[in-house]
Amino acid sequence: MPAGARSKAGARPRFAARWDVPDDAPEPLPEPGRAALRLEVVMGALSDPLRMRIVRTLLLESEAFDHTCGWFGFDRPKSSLTHHFRTLREAGLIRQRQYGLERRSHVRVDDLEARFPGLLALVADWEG
Repeated sequence: MPAGARSKAGARPRFAARWDVPDDAPEPLPEPGRAALRLEVVMGALSDPLRMRIVRTLLLESEAFDHTCGWFGFDRPKSSLTHHFRTLREAGLIRQRQYGLERRSHVRVDDLEARFPGLLALVADWEG
């Protein structure tokens, strides 16, 4: 079964490998706590197709604990990408950490599944 696909029995989707936080990882940048995640804010952030693609790609194709915006290969200005990643972080969809001059991101799977069960499965099934 492809990553993110549901079985006929409705089992939870399998996302890319779940990575443990490396011991030397910096603290995350400011983000809303799990209890503060709001569905309308999360859905607003996902309403942009590029942001939806960012989250979906992180869910299904992650190759490491977290990724720089350059890993995605988007042909967009850095300022535009910074805006989109900040929107996702401030909505609570991704967690970002500052490594020197670069920020790396991953999806907050556990927090989102706890607050909005099934939402990430919908994102994984999305084909834009």
